[in-house]
Amino acid sequence: MNLKPRTLVLAGGTGFLGSELAAHFSKRGWNVRILTRCSVAAPGHNPMQIHWDGKTLGKWTQTLDDCNALINLAGRSINCRFTPRNRNEILRSRVDATKVLGLAIAQARKPPPVWLNSSGVGIYNQSVESDVDERNTAFSEAETATSFLGKVALLWERALEESETPDTRKVALRISMVLGGRKGTAFPILRRLARFGLAGTMGSGRQLVSWIHIQDFCRALEWIIESPNLSGAVNITAPEPVTNAAFMRALRQACGTSFGLPTPAFALKLGSIITGSDPNLVLDSRRVVPRRLLESGFNFDFPTCASALQNVARQQVHQIRNSRNPK
Repeated sequence: MNLKPRTLVLAGGTGFLGSELAAHFSKRGWNVRILTRCSVAAPGHNPMQIHWDGKTLGKWTQTLDDCNALINLAGRSINCRFTPRNRNEILRSRVDATKVLGLAIAQARKPPPVWLNSSGVGIYNQSVESDVDERNTAFSEAETATSFLGKVALLWERALEESETPDTRKVALRISMVLGGRKGTAFPILRRLARFGLAGTMGSGRQLVSWIHIQDFCRALEWIIESPNLSGAVNITAPEPVTNAAFMRALRQACGTSFGLPTPAFALKLGSIITGSDPNLVLDSRRVVPRRLLESGFNFDFPTCASALQNVARQQVHQIRNSRNPK
């Protein structure tokens, strides 16, 4: 007997994470439909793309009828200078998309049984000595706006919680840095730094880095969809956060480089003026662990930073060779 393929709707699914998720679920036989603010591909494109503006209801809402899962990744990139205008766009793009998805689910003929909505580990206060998991509810840095990304995550999750979708299980994905080799991600930049001997300790090097390999990211989201008892906040991060010094050392080893000049905090702050990125993305410390994933029985393919970086480095070398020698 042929079973009807399940359908996944990906809001904001054209970036790095969305593209990887689309490929992951497509390989497993799912029909993937992507809600995008960009120009949509021609009909027949796989996965199917549907245009939306991320803030108002429209014909795109029909996509949610009778789908099996919704994952929302929509939001303006944080890889920019945090000017007042950019801060407003980063916040509004996330909160508005979440609110309108909640409205669409509420009016759907047959709403999705599960809704996974992005958030971030920045919601937690900074931590160095102690692990932080989902039981931690002290978000003072986010509540007082001491941490901008913490405030964004807090309001993002609040929009999810306040959506009236009683027949849909809701999960807030507190996502850490995701390691992957695709263009546009952090790793190609870090690899270039390593090649030029610049991948040394950043700042004090004592700040904790929470991370996850892209393969485990995709597998974790699939696991959550298939786990009806998982709802609320779930940390999407590997079980072993490491210091920045240890992370950069593992990076150099993965890239075959033994030496890396350190970059003091003041230099990172000066450099951010040129690059337009926020130095706190590197200097802040959060020791986040995935308690709920582990307790639910999820096993990581890449539990250590060294194994994850080595795998990503091999992937990128393979991608570079394929681009130079296309078949």
